[in-house]
Formats: sequence, structure tokens, C-alpha cells
Amino acid sequence: MSRSRLVPGVEVVTVPGRGLAVRTPAGEFLGVRTGDVDEDALLTLLTGGTTAPLDEELDRVARAFEEAGYLAEGQSAPKWPAARRDIRILGDPVLTEPLAVQLAVLGARPRTTPALTASGSSPVGIEDLLDEDSSAVVWCLDGPVPDGLWDAADRLPEHGVAWLRCHREGWQAYVEPVAAAPGDVTSAHVRSRRLAATPAHRELAAYWSGPRTSGAPVRLAAPAAMLLAALLADDLARWATGASDPAGLPARRRLRRVDLRTLTVTEHPVLPVPDVAPTPRKDG
Repeated sequence: MSRSRLVPGVEVVTVPGRGLAVRTPAGEFLGVRTGDVDEDALLTLLTGGTTAPLDEELDRVARAFEEAGYLAEGQSAPKWPAARRDIRILGDPVLTEPLAVQLAVLGARPRTTPALTASGSSPVGIEDLLDEDSSAVVWCLDGPVPDGLWDAADRLPEHGVAWLRCHREGWQAYVEPVAAAPGDVTSAHVRSRRLAATPAHRELAAYWSGPRTSGAPVRLAAPAAMLLAALLADDLARWATGASDPAGLPARRRLRRVDLRTLTVTEHPVLPVPDVAPTPRKDG
């Protein structure tokens, strides 16, 4: 058979007196009924150490791993395609700097735009966001999103440019889904869905619009900034390489809320908001 190995996050452990067990990506342990299979041969197979033909029993166990999604062909993660390497990053340095580092490690070519770094920047036009090279635009704000700031950026998918963003509201940060095609979830859709989901919609709208009175400012600590950067980089890498989403909600339909005090991440489904039909004209 061709060389195969366990997918990332799956591990096999030998339990004294009980044989082999699989630890799944969710952290659960499952027993392995190996029968007459040589356990050393199985472990060699699971680590990609052989391409030799399998006997009937070893083939049976290998197929069970394959059908459960625990065994995959190949040895390396998909490479970042050259056509999607150029990523433009806008926003506040506390978030854009760690994001640029992580994207470069993954094989992308990130480029920050100093002219559009402040969270209080005035709205920009679509022509300010488009250039000849960028395949995606990421905008990170260390604060709430000012009214209208992302209106033009919501049109990026219409021009073939992927669009990803995050922002902070007090001790909560929000990582919004990748919008890569017309009809995907935009920042305006997320705002509409959040207003519709809370009884405090008037208060939330007022909070976004400002002004806001606060005491000592929230400081985004390095671990929190690194977590947000990692979530953004992972979403971008999955978009760029076409890698499948992990178990849970699809990345393009998922809003993530991060508690910056505990670094707890919760996922919430989010769908596009249909255009409102025009009010019919009355005759006469």
C-alpha cells in the first residue's frame, strides 16, 4: 500500500494489560481490537514507516483507521499556493505584528499598510483596499469598529479578494468568518445578526457608535494577541490551501468570541443577511 500516517491530533498509546488505544482529536480514548495483528507492524504503518503489502488482518485494522478518518495519505501539510501568498494586513500593531509573523511561518507573504493602522481611521474606499498583488485583506482592530469603517471592505469578495477581520470590545474579541466569494458573511451581516440576537440591541448599537466612557483602558496582553493571530492565520491557511475545516462549524459560517481574561473561545453560527425587498408602490 502507499505510505500513510496518522492525521495530526490522533495518537496511539499502548495500555499495559489492555493493548492499544487511540486518543482522538477531541481527547477521547478508544480501544483498538487488533486481533492477531502484530502491534509493532501496526505502529510502524501508522507512523508512515512502511509501504509494504499488508496481510489480511493488518489491512483490516488499517482500513478501520482510514474509515474513522484517523489515517491519511502523504507526509506533509498542504503548501501555501503562490497565487494566494500576498496578504495585506491593516489595523493596530498589537495584532498585526504577531499575525504577520505567523503568516510568514506558514508560507504566506504578509504586508502591513502603515497608512491604515489606527482604529479610529476614517472610512476608506474600495480603491484604497485593492491592489494588483493582494489575494486577501485582513483588518485587525484593538477596539470597536467605527461606523462605516468596513463598509468598503465588505465589497472585497466581489472583486475576487478574500476578506477577514477581528476586533475587540472590552474584554471580548470577535474573529469573524472569512468572506471569499459574493454571498459570504460580511461585517455588516455580523453586526445585523448580533443586534438581532440580543435584547440589548439599542445599547449595543449605542456602544458601537460611541462615545464611550471608561476607566483604565484594557491592555491586550501578548498571549491574547497571539491567540487571536493564530485563529486568523489558521482561517487564512485553510482558505488558501483548501484544507478541510476541523470538527464544528464551517469557517465561512462561524463567528468566534474570545474571552480575553480566560482565553476561552466560543463558536457561534452566522449566516448572510438577505437583502430587504423594496416596499411595493401603491397605485395612485
